[in-house]
Amino acid sequence: MNHVTTAPPPRRLRADAARNQQRIIAAARELFADRGLEVTLDDVAERAGVGVGTVYRRFANKQELILEVFDAMVTELAAAVELALHHPDPWLGLVELFEYSCRHMALNRGFGEVVLEMHDSMDRFVCMKERVQPGMQAVIRRAKEAGALHPSVESGDFFAMVNMVDGVAGFARSVNTDVWERYMTIVLNGVRGDGVPRLPLTQRALTDSEVERAKEAMCNGRKR
Repeated sequence: MNHVTTAPPPRRLRADAARNQQRIIAAARELFADRGLEVTLDDVAERAGVGVGTVYRRFANKQELILEVFDAMVTELAAAVELALHHPDPWLGLVELFEYSCRHMALNRGFGEVVLEMHDSMDRFVCMKERVQPGMQAVIRRAKEAGALHPSVESGDFFAMVNMVDGVAGFARSVNTDVWERYMTIVLNGVRGDGVPRLPLTQRALTDSEVERAKEAMCNGRKR
């Protein structure tokens, strides 16, 4: 007597699980960007449109989800570094990489928090440096060799400059979400090689009123 089994196809289940995982990671990235790391796994489940149990089957706790988001961010940053490294114009390659990094920080409230969180998972943090730092150094070196970048600029300066722009973005976020582009351009113009045309400032400066309102918003945020 032949017995017919009715077990569901395993390949379909794996595909469903992969789709759910990607939806969860995408939802977490959106929430981290909007609200930082204060969000809960319940919040993530709601944004992803899946049951809370589905989230907990994929990620035992929020730390595991943060690690997944971090890995995705590093993969994208590594890809941006590769594009910059192979850009036909060494300076424009550097500019595009710097803009990518600044935009990512300025529009993503949680990215800096995610990076800080990685200090508790040093293996992942070291892995990020190993994936990104050599390419970043090559992008800097290539621009310097072309005479487009001031010879004293080093790869460590790149991260400092990104954080300088992010500081402005964080300060002005409540009154002007695009003004960081102005200061990104000012920073880039400051490190250009001598004799190379400067980039135009496409964003206006903050008004005195906006500065005062931004200060007030920052003070109110610290009191909460």
